Amino acid sequence: MSALMFATPAPLEDPMPLGDADGTYLRQAIALSHTARARGNRPFGAVVVGGDGKLLAEAYCNTTETGDCTGHAETNAVRQLGPKVPREVLSNATLYSSGEPCVMCAGAIFWSGIGRVVFGIDAVRLRVFRGERAEQRDAELSCRDVFAASPHAIECIGPALLDEASLPHVGFWKS
Repeated sequence: MSALMFATPAPLEDPMPLGDADGTYLRQAIALSHTARARGNRPFGAVVVGGDGKLLAEAYCNTTETGDCTGHAETNAVRQLGPKVPREVLSNATLYSSGEPCVMCAGAIFWSGIGRVVFGIDAVRLRVFRGERAEQRDAELSCRDVFAASPHAIECIGPALLDEASLPHVGFWKS
């Protein structure tokens, strides 16, 4: 059974074990999701790390603070990269996201040239937290589908660290 087929946010064994560096950076993205929530935003965080281990960007979702519906953690991180980080560096970079990137964020990752994504909670489990309210629903398309349509390879690892990545969502979403 695919890891994306589980439909409950109950604690489960992580379907994707991580190495030490991946675990460290994903936890940093998860910490940013707590920051986003504390500031009144949706609880998502993202970190971009170069192939050499250098931190290139970090961001959290700021849609409530800014009123910008595109202010998702991943797009905010990609915007920080802008023209200052060459595509050849980004092709070896990893974007760590506390949650599975939505369609918009997956598109931003594709356009940036980032070559690898590691995420925490997957969209299927996240939908259970969000409930059925129309304003909380997302396009039900996995980031893997977007990445699969890319002419360049984008490695995708996740879900991972599920218990930790789920924590900022507990009690946040209204049903």
